[in-house]
Amino acid sequence: MFVYLNGTKKNFEPKLSLLLEKENILQKKGIAVAVNNVVVSKSAWSGFELKENDKVLIIQASQGG
Repeated sequence: MFVYLNGTKKNFEPKLSLLLEKENILQKKGIAVAVNNVVVSKSAWSGFELKENDKVLIIQASQGG
């Protein structure tokens, strides 16, 4: 199934947690995930089902000055 990950069309399994695992995101801190412009809480990642052509945005907080 195809979804858009940060604007790039990619082929993934329908579970958000599998996408995040494949992208090495699950263990990182300071991560926010939105699907179709709606934030998905970290507690919901494991059960969240993606649909064809969903738009997934992953951002990571960073320090700066």
